[in-house]
Amino acid sequence: MLKQVLYILILTIAFTSCKSSKIMNTNASLGMSAKKVIKNHYDNAFDKETIIARLKIKYEGKSTLPSVTASLRIKKDRTIWISLTKLGFPVGKALITPDRVSYYEKINRTYFDGDFTLLSNWLGTDLDYDKIQNLLLGEAVLNLKDDKFIVDLHQNKYLLKPKKEYDLFSILFLINSDNFKINSQEIHQKDENKTLTINYNKYTKVDDEIFPKEIHIEASDTKNISTIDVNYRSIVFNNPVSFPFKIPKHYKQIVLE
Repeated sequence: MLKQVLYILILTIAFTSCKSSKIMNTNASLGMSAKKVIKNHYDNAFDKETIIARLKIKYEGKSTLPSVTASLRIKKDRTIWISLTKLGFPVGKALITPDRVSYYEKINRTYFDGDFTLLSNWLGTDLDYDKIQNLLLGEAVLNLKDDKFIVDLHQNKYLLKPKKEYDLFSILFLINSDNFKINSQEIHQKDENKTLTINYNKYTKVDDEIFPKEIHIEASDTKNISTIDVNYRSIVFNNPVSFPFKIPKHYKQIVLE
């Protein structure tokens, strides 16, 4: 149960980078280069200071959990805070900063306080603060400027794949041709046959931001498939935020071996 709750915490937490000007493209251009697609993606990056949101989350894996409600508060690039409730009762809290992950859960009275190693091991790919932010923003979890890509048009969306195939993993990104947000992104770890796929099924416009409304996340290996569905119920930008967090006494610490 603990692993499932933290799994939800890992993947419910979100948010992002800086931008210049918004760009909208009403007609996909067959001639647009990969470099231009990537530039437009970053030009349309999230540009608010804080986020307050309510989420509905459903997890299915080795066991299925009842839907969980989450309160999310974020100060961009600095702090992510999330409080989970199930059936109206508090389940736990998490606090994530660029160099630390802390959480506790009330069901088994346990807590974790450390770096991103545990989260990375569970998802089968290296995680850091920026990746977790970008994951739920409809933005690339990897820095697209660090590589050279080829681009194809797939169902009126831009499909980006690296020019050079990596030995240990493969990646692809499907980018919306209208708003240059991510429609789908996939990271496959070849040696362990682990795949993380994130699909953005629906976007909504809040103020002047194009923001994910529904997200489907799937993590799989040779034995198991786990899915998490995230639905944003309410979203508010640029309000003051606080991050109350204190690990209760007498909880048992989880230590990585």
